[in-house]
This record gives sequence, structure tokens and C-alpha cells, in this order.
Amino acid sequence: MAQAPAVDTPHSSHHGPQQGLAALTLGALGVVFGDIGTSPLYTMREVLNPANGVTLDPASIIGAVSAIFWALMVVVTLKYVVLILRADNRGEGGIMALTALAVRAAGDTAKRRRVLLLVGVCGAALFYGDSVITPAISVMGAVEGLELVTPAFKPFVLPISVAVLTGLFLIQRKGSAAVGVLFGPVMLLWFGVLGLIGVVQIAQSPEILRALDPRFAFAFLQARGPGLFLVVGALVLALTGAEALYADMGHFGRRPIRLAWSALVLPTLALNYAGQGALLLRDPTALDNPFFRLFPSAWLIPMVLLATLASVIASQAVISGAFSLTKEAIQLGLLPRMRVIYTSAQAMGQVYLPAINWTLLVAVLLAVLGFESSSALASAYGIAVTITMLITTALTFFVVRHAWRYPAPVAWAATALFLVVDAVLVISCSLKFLQGGWFPLALGLVLFAVMATWRRGKERLHAQVADEDLPLLPFLESLSQDIAGPRPERIAVYPVSNPDVVPPALLHNLKHYQSLHARNVIVTVRFDKVPFVPEDQQLSVEQLPSDFWRVVVRYGFKDEPNLPAALGRCARHDLQFDPFLASYFLSRQVVVPGAQKKKSGMARWRQQLFIAMARNSSSAADYFRLPDNGVIELGSRVQL
Repeated sequence: MAQAPAVDTPHSSHHGPQQGLAALTLGALGVVFGDIGTSPLYTMREVLNPANGVTLDPASIIGAVSAIFWALMVVVTLKYVVLILRADNRGEGGIMALTALAVRAAGDTAKRRRVLLLVGVCGAALFYGDSVITPAISVMGAVEGLELVTPAFKPFVLPISVAVLTGLFLIQRKGSAAVGVLFGPVMLLWFGVLGLIGVVQIAQSPEILRALDPRFAFAFLQARGPGLFLVVGALVLALTGAEALYADMGHFGRRPIRLAWSALVLPTLALNYAGQGALLLRDPTALDNPFFRLFPSAWLIPMVLLATLASVIASQAVISGAFSLTKEAIQLGLLPRMRVIYTSAQAMGQVYLPAINWTLLVAVLLAVLGFESSSALASAYGIAVTITMLITTALTFFVVRHAWRYPAPVAWAATALFLVVDAVLVISCSLKFLQGGWFPLALGLVLFAVMATWRRGKERLHAQVADEDLPLLPFLESLSQDIAGPRPERIAVYPVSNPDVVPPALLHNLKHYQSLHARNVIVTVRFDKVPFVPEDQQLSVEQLPSDFWRVVVRYGFKDEPNLPAALGRCARHDLQFDPFLASYFLSRQVVVPGAQKKKSGMARWRQQLFIAMARNSSSAADYFRLPDNGVIELGSRVQL
């Protein structure tokens, strides 16, 4: 029914937020900054880890704080907040929206479009690696604070982490709307505590404020020598979650995200990292857990509870992002249809995909049980994130150059520094490949293979079916002479991917029943490379001979497909559509492997993978919300 994304629309509605700036900023605080906001739980400990060749002296401590602060300034503030938030796709952000924007900007250069799409798919696949590591490291980093209350709690850290994560995934089916109102206030409290305790510690060792001088960062990094990349690989931990600023732009808007970052998140993070540095200047033994050592012993249990809640919120954001990314990938033709449950009647962006939820849960629990601590997970964290950041910067170059039409020198000037920084981050994290960095890369590789195989398989399948297609108009002109007798007073709807050919279900209907309905609608659903398509631009209706109509329904990749609702608006186009009189005839194709590899252009394992996905994909009836009692499926076998 649905085909590959069509051409861009001239205009697209922006389903942007309509709330006040304060409410949106508070919402952004709860959803967008959860991941980067929980980075102080483990970042300082890993940057100053003696295994990285760092000596715990005052120069190193001040230099480490300075390096973290200026990394936040360059990568998050300059790159994401100032530059990349401008690259919106009709108000939407994220790797898939940016890919669609870059592909459109590439113009008629087919090879460049394919390469950009391939790069974007790679970035999307790696996002799933982040979706696995973030919940694991965030929750474990918070629960490990119990060890400071009493060492007797150490054996319970792993079971508690598993229980918290399992509970988090179990409640996903209820949607985040019910608890979402708590996210903003909780994270407001979290960032307030981060800043307050930082100020308390800085007041006792104000010399840490010298870290604001970037020369200390350069001196610290330069002194690392061959160990530079090890330290930079740990610095990445302070930047994880930066992609969320861009990915969630469509939910809150550019201005609230910028305001929340500049007015609260960046200052409180800087104060907390400086506070940890001040503590370490006075007590280097606090390196075992410098975050929780900031607090008096009486505060430990409340802080562990608050940190756990903050880490759950951070995990919720990335899990919801995985759901949204999967839905977009399905509508862009990169993944098979899956069951999508809309958990909110008001916010279409709140979706739940059971298959993705349980797959993520299994992967997260494997990560927790396999790595056993947040320090071990830190080795796995970063490589997938930094490659995604590099891909985002590369795609942004094409947007600046071809969509915004800036001269090449300006485009290079805007992105070259960030490309270099991202490349250094990728190289640094790659050094930890054997210590766990392979894990998110393996996940990304599997997802990339799945997406590439599905897209290639669909192309081959459409090519196979197209060889047997009949042109629609000549066929309809001949019908009036071949079909006689009364017609049932119902509406027959024939979904088809190509509106110019005869639907296979129509041929089956004529062959077996030798009759036509009183009205027949041939409908095609197209997903454009824009987030939303306004309702007044979704429908194209054309009357054809022999009581046939041709309808094309267009959606954006963030729209909620509902075919009966769309057809119900055909009355504006002189087609009276009564949903109670409609029967939907679906052409279901059972895919079987081809006789030879040469025939499909796909390796045998990819053929089998595509066939398995095709057979287990959600039906078109469910995906497009067709009524259960009005669907008739007529199938055929197609060789891949």
C-alpha cells in the first residue's frame, strides 16, 4: 500500500507546541536534558581515572574541570544550540529529519542522495546502541551511590538496577503522559541541587574557578601525551545527551531548549563539575565516587533516590526517542510495519511499539549483567554516540551548503571545527573497542543490516510485481464491455503502491466473482520526506471511467496514518465516502526466495532475513487503522 517517500511538499504544517514559553521550557528540562543532566554521576571519576595515565594533582584536577567545561561550550553550546538547532525540517529535528532535509537539499544528484540516505541510516542504527547503554549506565551510576551508605549494599546494586530497569520497561505501554508532568519539576530540583552543592564546594576551594580559563584545558590535554585519546574518550561522557537537544526540537521548539540550556542546565552542570573538582583538591580519595561524596552522609539516601529518579527520566527520554525513531523509519520505508500504539489522544508523538520495547529491555539487561558496573559500561559508552554526532555534523554541512545555499567557504567554516572535534572524539572512543565499545557498534551494525536489507528487499519486490502490472486506464475502459449485471451497493477500496496500475486484489475479485461494486476507490498512501502534511494537502482525488476513483493520500513521516479518516474527507472532492459501506480489498504478497542469487541481487542470508521480516511485519490493516470487519485479504506468492 505505502511506497517509498515521495517528493517534498511545498508547504507543511508545523505541529509545533502551542503552550507558553515557561511551560515548554520546563517540559524541555524534563525530557531533553535528562541524559546530559545525569552525566555528573560518573564523568569526573572516569576522566581522572589513573588508568588513563592521569596523576591526581591540582593541575590535573583543574585541567580536567576546564576540559569538561569547554567541551560543553564548544560541542553542546556552539555546535548544537547555536548551529544545528537551526537545521529544522519544518520544525522537526533528529537524525531522520536531518537526513530527509539533506537528501532533499541534494537536488537531482541521485548518487549523492543515496550516499546521504545511507549515512543517515547508519546514524539512526547507532542511535539504538545509545538507547541500550544510556538506561544501563544511568541507573547503575545512581544505584551505586548505595555503596557509600554502607558497603553491605554493594551486592544489591546489580539486582536493584535490574529491577528498576525492568519496571521502567514494563510501564512503557501506559505511555509517558501520566508521569510526564512530573519530569520537569523533578529535573528542576535535580539541577537546582547540582548547582547548590557545587557552590558549597567551590566556596571551600575557590581556586577551582581557574578552570574557566581554556588554557588549563589545553595544558591538561597536552600533558596527556599518548594518553590523550584515553582522556578524550572519557570526556565524551559529559556530552552524551547532546543529540537530544536536536532530536526533541519538534516537541518543544528551538527557543525553550536554548533558554533551558543557557539559563539553567549549563550553569548548574558547570557548577557541579567545578564542585567535584574543588572536593578533589581537598580530598583526592573522593575519586572513588566524587559525585556522591559531595554530600553529607545524612543526604546520601535522599540523593540516591533523587539520582535514581533522574536517571529513570533520562532513560525514559532515550527510550521514547527509540520509539519515535522507529516509527519514522517505518514511514520512510527503512523498517517493516510494526504495531504502533498511540498512548495519548492529545500528543501524537507519544507512541509505544511493543516489539521495540521488549527488544530494548533484553539488550539493556544483557548490558547490565555483562558489564556489572557503571565504570565498565563507561568503556562501552561513547563510540556509537560520537559516530552519530559526526554524522550529524556531516549532514549539517550539506544543509548549510545546499539547503541554505551558503557559499562553500562559509559552509566549511561553519562545520569544519566540529568535524575535527567529532573525529577526535570518535578516534578516542574507538580505543575502548575491545573493552566494551564493540557492544553498541554490534547493535548498530545489526540494525543497519536490517534497515538496508528491508529497503533493498522492498525495491526488489516492487520490481518483481511491476513486471506483471497492467496499466490502469486501458483496463478500466474495457471493463464496461466485459462486466454486466447488478453491482453491490457498497464501496470497494483497493489499496495499491502504484496508482497507475491495476490492483492485484481487483483482478482476483473479477476472476472469482465476475462483478464490480457500485463505487471503486483505488488508493495509494505516500510518505513524504517532511514531518507533517496539512489535512488540506493530504488528498488528491481523480474520477476515472467505470465508476472508479483514484485517491492519493500523503502523510509526513511523523503523521499518524488513518486511512478511513482520510477517505472520509473525500466529500470535499465530490466523492461521497460512507465508512459503513466500505470494504477494503488488500493484496497480500507471500514472499519466497528466488532460485538464484543473481536474480535478486541479494545474498541468500539477506533474502531469508527479508522474508522473515515480511512475514512477521504488522498487517496493513492494523497499520492504517482499517476496520477489522471490513477487510478482505487476497494473496499471491512472489519470488524475490
